Amino acid sequence: MTLKRAGRARGRATASMRGGIERSTPLSAAAVPSRASLRSFCDITDTAKPEQLVGLGFRGWIAGYQSGDVGCWEQVWRLYSSEFGARRAEAAVGDLSSFARSVNACSRRRVEVGPFGATCFCRDESLAISMVAAFQHNTCPAMRACAFALVESSMLDEVLHHAGSFALTMRTLDAVIPPAWIVNANAFVGTLAASPN
Repeated sequence: MTLKRAGRARGRATASMRGGIERSTPLSAAAVPSRASLRSFCDITDTAKPEQLVGLGFRGWIAGYQSGDVGCWEQVWRLYSSEFGARRAEAAVGDLSSFARSVNACSRRRVEVGPFGATCFCRDESLAISMVAAFQHNTCPAMRACAFALVESSMLDEVLHHAGSFALTMRTLDAVIPPAWIVNANAFVGTLAASPN
């Protein structure tokens, strides 16, 4: 398999869910507007799901770090403030920022995020969602495994601290990710280790 094809395959990765069930992690079709971009997600009239808020927030924040474009962060802010209101969104976006910054700084490799128009979450976005869900449901082995799979280094303490703060803030805003989003992170580690970079 060529490097280009391996990268595309990784981008379409499926999340191995608890119980060995394989499923892709698409966004709800009803929540995806016709011009699918993070900006158009800000125009959702009904409530965004917690996993969408975490996944899209992580996508936008990491994209902002990698591109240097603060417009990515502004789009995330609009999404969160439309969902929670400006005052409550400030805490959530602050903790999201710290979480994404710690992942970006501690990761041994470039953190991969999907393009704004993607209607499913890639490997790293799925791991970020899973880590927050594991904290919200107090599943310690899963949160550590997801953190390791995401950053691929032993520098987990800072990432775990900020993921925990973000998860707690989202929980206080009644944005609790269903436990089905907690993935088997070992499946992600083995896949990446076997693929040439």
